[in-house]
Amino acid sequence: MKEQKTPKKPLIFYYMVVLLVLMALNAFVFPILMRAQVTQVDYGTFLDQVDAGNVTTVEIQENQIAFAAKGEEGKEALYITGKMEDPQLVERLHARGDVKFSQVIPKENSPLMNFLLTWILPLVILILPSFLLMRFMKKRMSGPNAMQFGKSNAKIYVQAQTGKTFADVAGEDEAKEALQEIVDFLHNPDKYAAIGASMPKGALLVGPPGTGKTLLAQAVAGEASVPFFSISGSEFVEMFVGMGAAKVRDLFKQAQEKAPCIVFIDEIDTIGKKRDSGAMGGNDEREQTLNQLLTEMDGFDGKKGVVILAATNRPDSLDKALLRPGRFDRRIPVELPDLAGREAILRVHAKDVKMEENIDMGSIARATSGASGAELANIVNEAALRAVKLGRTLVNQSDLEESVEVVIAGYQRKGAVISQREKEIVAYHEIGHALVAARQTESAPVHKITIVPRTSGALGYTMQVDEEERVLMTREEAQNKIATLTGGRAAEELIFGTFTSGASNDIEQATRIARTMVTRYGMSESFDMMALETVHNEYLGGDSSLICSGETASRIDGEVLSLIRRAHEKARGILKENVQKLHELARYLLEKETITGEEFMEILNRE
Repeated sequence: MKEQKTPKKPLIFYYMVVLLVLMALNAFVFPILMRAQVTQVDYGTFLDQVDAGNVTTVEIQENQIAFAAKGEEGKEALYITGKMEDPQLVERLHARGDVKFSQVIPKENSPLMNFLLTWILPLVILILPSFLLMRFMKKRMSGPNAMQFGKSNAKIYVQAQTGKTFADVAGEDEAKEALQEIVDFLHNPDKYAAIGASMPKGALLVGPPGTGKTLLAQAVAGEASVPFFSISGSEFVEMFVGMGAAKVRDLFKQAQEKAPCIVFIDEIDTIGKKRDSGAMGGNDEREQTLNQLLTEMDGFDGKKGVVILAATNRPDSLDKALLRPGRFDRRIPVELPDLAGREAILRVHAKDVKMEENIDMGSIARATSGASGAELANIVNEAALRAVKLGRTLVNQSDLEESVEVVIAGYQRKGAVISQREKEIVAYHEIGHALVAARQTESAPVHKITIVPRTSGALGYTMQVDEEERVLMTREEAQNKIATLTGGRAAEELIFGTFTSGASNDIEQATRIARTMVTRYGMSESFDMMALETVHNEYLGGDSSLICSGETASRIDGEVLSLIRRAHEKARGILKENVQKLHELARYLLEKETITGEEFMEILNRE
């Protein structure tokens, strides 16, 4: 769509500016200029000037007398004086003979003019600003493309103007397969009507942020070559009750006029939340909007080719009436991509970026486990920015590897000042992690170790990368992860005999894994397969809460502590057995600041 220009200010704006300037001139500037030309005198001076024969013209006004008198050089000047009850003034002026005098005749307006000035003008002055203010508010509240409150603000992309197809979507093969049927229906509706089948009216795209839900909806419209209506759930929410419902009606009216088409509602949980059962604390506007949406989805004929797509990352908060058959019949998960999906996404985003020929996207995909499509796109962009910064015209492997670390831990803090003793503590801490990981069987290989500070606050880190994608985690792998996390603190205790605050993030991660083992994975002998915790907002961080008594919660804490303590003892034992290698690797890391997994394993396995 063409980019909309900022609308010019209306003519009334310039009119008001000119009017204000003229009023200011009339109130302040013109009276000062007039006062400079007219001199005010007392009534006695006026009589003296008449008797002296200097007055040539007199004009008797309602409250004052204006007269012209000759000065010393014969030039006339204008004067005013207050009007007094002087019956002899006319006789005195007439006796002079050479004085012209008159009295201003008061003007009387016609009855029609009096009516206009008295009744009509005040009403216009009161009503006109109110009318202009209301027009301005309507434009501001309904947007530049809508001149009334109940108008839908949906963006319309006609005939695949989204510019997206399924070729632009990678890593979501299952979701594309589920949506391909909708595309086929929009292309060949008669094929489904012949057998008596009707297409689902709505499909709900569910997944974490950044996985490509909006992109998938645009790709469906691009593949089907039909009009695409895009609107966010928050655009239905208005200050006045009933306005959101009016927007829903207008949206479906437009959609039916342009059928076959696709209507996409992003973040539908804004208006689709579960309705409150209590009488107090409800949101009338949101509930009316939801009720209207439910009614419209029931009211239109799906055979006309109107398909409703919606996206959310909070499906557990949606009203059940919205998810029943006949409305959003299908729920299409758009999950985080697996290893093959991440590699495909990286290649899609790298198509328009100039890269060297020997780029290994597989290693980048392995290093970004758990990353969404948006994060992978950001990694490719960061690599391109780094290449430009370093004066190169092609992106190489090091740019991509550094961009992964930028997304994970932030940029390098090259100006950070760290004392030599603190550098030694950080080096032993990171080698402690790597050494414990390498001496365990069920553990991911070490990929990189660095003691270069990052903007995220990390003074160093150890990166482990699995050689293949893992879907399940065994009890032994979980215990080994906890042992690896405690390896940094164990190295500090063994070499320096003290504790530092550098293990705070390790402690947090180890505690989370141990607690999850007990409460959700059933990896505890004390509680067997008992569920002790429930997860809320799975796609938005996965907040959890205990579903057990206070006594059981206390026992959970004891079990978690026991798991961490055993792992900590295991890490200390491994480091004591390999203390010479610990010193050798730490000295090497202090010298190089960053070493690869291959260098680490070569020194570790050296006799």
